[in-house]
Amino acid sequence: METCSGDLPPVLAANYSGLACQPVWNNFVLRYHQDKDNVLRVVLSTMYSTGWVGMGFSRDGLMVGSSAMVGWIGKKGLPHVRQFALRGKSSSKVVVDRGFLVSNDHDHTVVVQQAKIYLAFQLRFSYRLTHQHIVMAFGNSIPVKNRLTRHQDKTSFTFDFTTGRASVDGSFPYGLRRAHGALNVFAWGVLLPIGAILARYFRRMDPLWFYLHVGVQLAGFIIGLAGVVAGVALYNKIQADIPAHRGLGVFVLFLGILQVLAFFLRPSADSKYRKYWNWYHHWAGRLALFFAAVNIVLGIHVGGADSSWKIGYGFSLAVLLVAVAALEFMLWTRWSKNSTATPTY
Repeated sequence: METCSGDLPPVLAANYSGLACQPVWNNFVLRYHQDKDNVLRVVLSTMYSTGWVGMGFSRDGLMVGSSAMVGWIGKKGLPHVRQFALRGKSSSKVVVDRGFLVSNDHDHTVVVQQAKIYLAFQLRFSYRLTHQHIVMAFGNSIPVKNRLTRHQDKTSFTFDFTTGRASVDGSFPYGLRRAHGALNVFAWGVLLPIGAILARYFRRMDPLWFYLHVGVQLAGFIIGLAGVVAGVALYNKIQADIPAHRGLGVFVLFLGILQVLAFFLRPSADSKYRKYWNWYHHWAGRLALFFAAVNIVLGIHVGGADSSWKIGYGFSLAVLLVAVAALEFMLWTRWSKNSTATPTY
């Protein structure tokens, strides 16, 4: 086990002695000191057999958008330390020799001693670090041509460089992100499509279909609104720059509000304006559900959700599409046998 009680390798003692030390994650130990010129000296150490280890500095607690110092011992036994810009979650978007960290290559060192790796580097900041979002990860495969393989494990936390305290809960509001995703998937991805299905395919059950439609849609809109509020709170905490997801969310919410207003402005069945209202209500609802589905997929992608979210929503969407296809076939078959007009609503 790597602890703060161990001595640094002699090759690091000259430039990295006298550092504060703090265990931060699993076997990872962080030694650090920032001088009066805001130069931060860091030694990150952990148990090691092969692969790579990395420490990233993030502005919002997320991996994407952060810059990381990564070290490893190559297949020929040579040490490697490089900065990477983490622009995405695929290997092609982890770009070597890019990032916002300011350093000199000759200040970086990797040493392996007694099954432990020591990643030492110096960074210059324009300000004194206090609470800083940190991401850490390691992979078991040696990078080839400076291309990082997928990490074996990762973590993120906020580290206070003045007190040496790491706060996992404060690094990223995971609970708020889960609430935002779950509420919106359930509301816009499940309840509201079911309400639309009731209105289109079950109008023969008059007036039960109408009350079910209104009740389900109202519940879905309220839950979806709660999901939007959670999303706004999440944005205020992390300031994530995802304009497409945010813009689609605002547009879908706007259409949802129009649908709620449409209920209170519904003309009577014999009004000459009823057909225009029907046209508006139908197509605004379809647009809202379509763009909501697109935004759910986009949110799952940019939010870095695990496979359970993708499988769960994919299964729900598939069930809804199969049900719509079957009900649409039955509806057109019935219409072909009976040309009686469907009641308006």
